[in-house]
Amino acid sequence: MNRLNLVALVLLTAPLTAQQYPTPTPAQQKTIDYDVAQHIGDSPVDAGPLARDLSPALNPKAIDKAIRKVADWELARSQPYFGDTWTWSALYTGFLAASDATGDPKYRDAMLAMSDKFNWKLRSKTPNADDQSIAQTYVALYEFHPDSSHLAPTQTTLDNLLPLKTLTATDPRIPWWWCDALFMAPPVWSHLYHITGDVKYLDYLDENWHKTSTLLYDPEEHLYARDAGYLARRGPNGKKIFWSRGNGWVMAGIVRILEDLPANDPHRAFYVTQLQQMSARIAQLQQPDGLWHASLLDSADYPLPEISGSAFFTYALAYGINHHILDARTYRPIITRSWRGLLHHVYANGRLGCIQQTGAEPAFYLPTASYNYGIGAYLLAASELKILAGN
Repeated sequence: MNRLNLVALVLLTAPLTAQQYPTPTPAQQKTIDYDVAQHIGDSPVDAGPLARDLSPALNPKAIDKAIRKVADWELARSQPYFGDTWTWSALYTGFLAASDATGDPKYRDAMLAMSDKFNWKLRSKTPNADDQSIAQTYVALYEFHPDSSHLAPTQTTLDNLLPLKTLTATDPRIPWWWCDALFMAPPVWSHLYHITGDVKYLDYLDENWHKTSTLLYDPEEHLYARDAGYLARRGPNGKKIFWSRGNGWVMAGIVRILEDLPANDPHRAFYVTQLQQMSARIAQLQQPDGLWHASLLDSADYPLPEISGSAFFTYALAYGINHHILDARTYRPIITRSWRGLLHHVYANGRLGCIQQTGAEPAFYLPTASYNYGIGAYLLAASELKILAGN
């Protein structure tokens, strides 16, 4: 048995000890400490036993239970600290999906209260995708509660950004200069197009996605570099660095755009092709535990699975099957394995572990590490899987 298969076997059959995986470096621990102070999540040494009451069966009842267990734990933990940064925005998309999937309005109600807290405003009026990301929740809620005063702050801010071609007047970088941005901002633009029918939002999205893709998408690997600084960098094994979470966010961004694009839209073929290419590569990189690790091409040096990336991959693949973009016979076994792997990292109290702390590249973390954006990804994945289970 090779090293990778041995690690997978350990992950699936026994609690991990520090000797079986690298622990955070001092610099990485500073990031963890900062995240904890910001109430984004935490990383205790001991989180108690893993859940034994969840079934990996792809049936609606089992998936509902898996959604509620994690969503209820996270809502109770995080609601007092709801913020308007990108980490929270990813969680909020998951909460909305959880209400759609389960029919329980409490998660959506919490999002309405959060939106009122921030007066339905974006964090800033700049092209920074981090600050636009919260508007994904605003525009989605507008569909349930169509109040023009709730939509106006987002629409006004985006209208003012239309002429801008760089990040700021003094920063020449393109607006979405890092790959994670493709989940944060583009779905806001596509959904505003969906609501208003005004193609200017779609044209802006398409122009800037192509800029980012041209800069960061590797045409041979069919994966995105995190940003231009990683194009020439190599990992400990000498291979290119493709960050699991960053690529998961890209694929999730694609499917959220496709949700808003009409079937006959001329932009659509590009996003379908990129999703198909990335899906095929991601399928090749799935590990024996059913998941994907922090560095997609270097699972030996990063032996723990990374749940935020893995959950976003699962979400995108399930969406692809549900919308006949991906072949079900090819990809359903992939997501069956990944869902089983994801559930193995749910604790008895509802904590979801093995989520890498904030950062820009693969890093080390504890198996107990739980951060809000990873839970958002999990809830999106589970909700899409419930649709698949009902088909």
